[in-house]
Order: sequence, then structure tokens, then C-alpha cells
Amino acid sequence: MIERLRRNSELSLILLGAVITGGAYTLASLGTTASIPANIGPFLGIIVALFLAAHLAVRRLAAGADGMLLPLAGLLNGVGYVFIARLDKDLAGLQALWTAVGIGAFILTLAMVRRPRDLERYRYTFLVVGIVLLMLPLVPGVGRVINGARIWVSFGPINFQPGEFAKIALAVFFAAYLVEKRELLAMATWPRFRPVLPDPKHLGPVLLAWGLSLVVMTAEKDLGSSLLFFALFMVLLWVATEKAAYLVVGAGLFGAGSYFAWSTFSHVQDRVTFWLDPWSDAADKGFQPIQGWYALSWGGIGGTGLGLGTPTRIPEVKNDFIFAAIGEELGLFGGTAVLIAFLLMVGAGLRIATRADSNFDKLLATGLTALLGIQTFIIIAGVTRLLPLTGVTLPFVSYGGSSLVANYVLLALLMRISHETSRRERAREVERDRVAVPA
Repeated sequence: MIERLRRNSELSLILLGAVITGGAYTLASLGTTASIPANIGPFLGIIVALFLAAHLAVRRLAAGADGMLLPLAGLLNGVGYVFIARLDKDLAGLQALWTAVGIGAFILTLAMVRRPRDLERYRYTFLVVGIVLLMLPLVPGVGRVINGARIWVSFGPINFQPGEFAKIALAVFFAAYLVEKRELLAMATWPRFRPVLPDPKHLGPVLLAWGLSLVVMTAEKDLGSSLLFFALFMVLLWVATEKAAYLVVGAGLFGAGSYFAWSTFSHVQDRVTFWLDPWSDAADKGFQPIQGWYALSWGGIGGTGLGLGTPTRIPEVKNDFIFAAIGEELGLFGGTAVLIAFLLMVGAGLRIATRADSNFDKLLATGLTALLGIQTFIIIAGVTRLLPLTGVTLPFVSYGGSSLVANYVLLALLMRISHETSRRERAREVERDRVAVPA
């Protein structure tokens, strides 16, 4: 019964999201060309078909999964597509293709990963895969530098960011490793005069995570991914051991590494300089953040209206600054709605983590949710000047195939964990009812 109710609610929310997306697409066209788009029918048909396929896969493969995640992802994906189509018609076609690939990856992940705990056995395989993917952009002839960051690889006509998939592989490894070592890591034996941490020999993964984050920051010039990877591990370490001392030590390590990078590498100095004072080079390196703040300011409370703003003056608006475009044309109300959608996704992910029985499932769900939430925070904080601007994408919203496909895989893993938890709960209820029946 509960499975049918969840799936029916999910279907209703998906259809509602499709209507909202179709209405936004129409309004954006009216704002730019003063005409209803001729392809509105096929557009809505494709949206409904794609997410109906995802819904049917969930109904068949993970009927007990949470009913909020897929509709929220579809809504965010749809809003992002509307703005990308409004900014660049050619990129809109590519984003539609990547959406189809992402939903295909979502269905394939549900079909292949039948029990999340099976992933735990391959922890070191996922570690190797994660490190290889993370270091791949540094390989000569394969890695590519785009917009100052060496985070892309090219194989013929195919370009992608391997770091987007590395984060999922590393989340699986960290969750599996901490399940195995959490008791040792929770024992405070060092230093002897006032023990607050375990024996240093057990801190190897902490130092590994720190080293990987420094490599990403310095060699690949990717500040956002560096912070994301290290924050992921520290959150999982804190949740697994329940020791706040790790957060303090982790913050100190990352602070020390960041200071070293700032004092040694010019690109890090530039990021910090133009975060503190973008007006010092308003015509060049400070131009984009300044225009992003102007866009948010011009949006006001209700926005200029879809298709009536001028977000194209922001150089990377389709990627890093798509939230600024949303803020300009939908205003504070629209930007807040997007934030609420992400908060609901994070809340659903944490609810899945708290309900999970297996320690591995708990940590993996926590890690995947942390990836989603921290990445959202990093990029929106960069756009609003709370943090230095980084190159991460806004999940499901920004243009980019690698990010979209990876996030749909992440979503499928969360829904698989949710389904397994629901299935075990139902089995326990059946067993309790059987025992309670008098002989």
C-alpha cells in the first residue's frame, strides 16, 4: 500500500513539474520573441516521456523508494533547461541530450545496483577508480585547461569532467572504510597527555583526503572540487565517530593547505583578491562577479520576468552563474524557491540516512546527500560573494553533461538505499504481525 501511494504521489508531482517547466518555457519565449514557441507540444511531450520512463523504472525496480527525490530533480532540471534555452538555443539541444543520457544512467544504476551493501565489498576498487578519475586531467595529451582550470579530459570529440564521477566513487570508498575502522577512529589515544584523537597510524585516510584536495587545488586549479572532496570526508568521519574534534582538525588542515596554496600559487591569490575586491579589476577578472551581483540586484523581489532580463552580459552565466540569471528574472521569490527545492532534496537524503539499518547505507546516504548539499552551497555562496568563486556547477540546473549524468547516478543510489530500507521495514512488520497472531 505505502509503495503504491509513494509512486502515485511521485507521478503526480512529476506531472506538476512538467506543467511548471512548460509554463516557464512559454513565458521565456513570450518575453524574448513575444510569441508562443512552436515546439511547446513536442517539448512537453519529451519532458513527460523522459521522466515517465524514470518513474516507471522506479515503480518496477525500487517501488519503496522516497517519492520526493525524482520530482524535485526533474523540476530543477526543467528550470535549468528553460534558462539554458533562453540563453543559447544550441546548448539547449545538448542539455536535452544529456538529460536523456542522465535518465538512462539513472535507470541503469537502479537496474545494476540491487543491494547498496554489495558496493561495500569493492571499497578499494572504488578508491583506485576515484583517484584515477581525479588525476586523469593531469595526464599529458588527455587533460584540457578550460577557463583556467585543468579539470577536463578529451577523447576525440568527447569532453567530460571525470571529477564529477570521482566524487561518487570516493563517497563509496569513504563510507565503506569508515564502517570498517570507525571504532578505531573513535578511540582517543593521542596525544598521551590529553587524548583527543586516535593513534596517528589510523589517520592515513584523513591525510589522503587532505593530499587529494591539495592536488586538486594546486595542480588542477579547482578550488571548489578541492573543498567538496575534503568536506565530504570530514562530514563522514564526524558522522561515523561522533567526534567533533575531527571537524576542528579537518578545518585546521584545510586552512593550512589553503594558506600554503594562497601564498604559493598566483591563481589562488587572484581568486581571493577578486573575492575581496572585484572592483580592483572591474573590466577583466572582477567583471563576472560584479555583473552577477547587478543581476541579483535588478531582479529585486519578483524579478524582471522570464525572458525580460539581460543575463547574457555575464560571461559564464550558463555554468557558474546560472543562479544569478534565475535571481534576475525570477527575483528573490524564484531564487528562494530553487533553494527550497535543494533543501527538500537534502532533507529527503538525510531522512533516508537516518532510517537506514545498515551502517554502510547510513554513511553512503549521508555522503551522497552531503555532496549534493555542499556543492549547492559552494556555488551559490560564490555567486553571492559569501565564498570565493569556484568552478563547480549547480546540481541539475547548470549546463554540463558530466554533472547532470553524475547527479542522476547519485540520485539513483539514494533511491536504492531508500527502497532497501523500506523493504526491510515491511519485512519486519510482516514478521511482527505473524508472531502476534495467536496460534
